[in-house]
Amino acid sequence: MIPQRAQLAPDVLDITKVVQKPTRLGFGSGLVRAGEENQNVVALCADLTESTQILPFKKKFPDRYVEIGVAEQNLAAVASGMAAMGKVPFIASYAMFSPGRNWEQIRTTACYNEQNVKVVGCHAGISVGPDGATHQAIEDIAIMRVIPHMTVISPCDTIEAEKATIAAASYPSPVYIRLHREKTPVMTTEGTPFAIGKAETFFDVEGALDVVVFATGPLVHNAILAAASLESKGVKVRVVNVPTIKPLDTDAILESVKIARAVVTVEEHQMHGGFGSAIAEFLASSMPVPIEFVGVKDRFGESGEPNELIEKFGMGATHIADAVIRVQGRKQ
Repeated sequence: MIPQRAQLAPDVLDITKVVQKPTRLGFGSGLVRAGEENQNVVALCADLTESTQILPFKKKFPDRYVEIGVAEQNLAAVASGMAAMGKVPFIASYAMFSPGRNWEQIRTTACYNEQNVKVVGCHAGISVGPDGATHQAIEDIAIMRVIPHMTVISPCDTIEAEKATIAAASYPSPVYIRLHREKTPVMTTEGTPFAIGKAETFFDVEGALDVVVFATGPLVHNAILAAASLESKGVKVRVVNVPTIKPLDTDAILESVKIARAVVTVEEHQMHGGFGSAIAEFLASSMPVPIEFVGVKDRFGESGEPNELIEKFGMGATHIADAVIRVQGRKQ
């Protein structure tokens, strides 16, 4: 047994047994804990308290909750004003609306003024499912990581989402946390390390390494399943969970790339401008190697069942395994 796997849930490789919960649940519990630890933590929502899981905070701290209504631009602007007065505001809505609809207010009132606003975008990715393209935020990583002073976090499961929320509350900068609606595998445990700006190896092999897979969000689980299937065929893959997309853990990335010399990136997001682009930008200036990208290929989402959409859009475990084989064939 490789030590890195001991950090994970015992049934992580068995999709029929692994516990599944939405990442947004972790945000809900983490926000309550953050509120208990710091009385300056406040919450604002755009009429979606139950869907975003901000409701537990509202119930426990009603005097520290503000209902903005369906007015996402106001959501960001009011939060920035509260941050200027010393509060630590968390704002939550569907990612398609925040940051999708209020990007300029986040950019100008929060980031330009360096206000300590925490933006929580729920229902990200195509796994929103039947709601379809209008509600499937697959561009949010790109538009948020480009803003100066913004930190971007994409938790892999509900436990990591809780840790990320608590960490964000004490992190001295604007933060964007990307969350998913559907139940996804709970890969980590309370003992799995998490820190903003740090990546962690979630799957490793003995001996030489053929390819490293950098993954973010719930698709980390598909990357682990792909690596396990390839290990049985003699292809040795390391899977690195990268919850913080900005700033990247460049030391951890380079350490793996120096060994593998071939990379696959995995994200439930457009391949243009997203997580894979961030990895490629860094490696282009530091250690150019062959890269394959797994993500949405320059198209909008569509209605369907979440797992069916993941497969249709080429982000399943078999698609990741195929990308590993392709990039291995491109190694010098």
